[in-house]
Amino acid sequence: MRVGLDLLEIDRLEQALERRPGLADRLFTDGERAYASGKARPAQHLAARFCAKEAVAKALRLEAWSWQDIEVTGQDEGIGITLHGVLAERAADVQISLTHSRGMAGAVALIA
Repeated sequence: MRVGLDLLEIDRLEQALERRPGLADRLFTDGERAYASGKARPAQHLAARFCAKEAVAKALRLEAWSWQDIEVTGQDEGIGITLHGVLAERAADVQISLTHSRGMAGAVALIA
């Protein structure tokens, strides 16, 4: 079993997204962006998904990967991870937990 953990200040991501308009398209899938866009503070939810991607990459011990290849799927009732591209071949059982407060977002990934 392997574990990955990541934390991020939400303001930091919000500022980066404002400075670089194409950044959200590079970091997040269409589904992730659509989910966040329906929320009062989209960056809060995108930050949690950013952390999830980082946590999964750490748990899988990835050195190089595409942000689009790790996707947070589902919504509040059941969050999951879908691996795309070359990562899909790993067929890993990935468990994920996301959290956020007003200022911080975080995620923990477990790989069985």
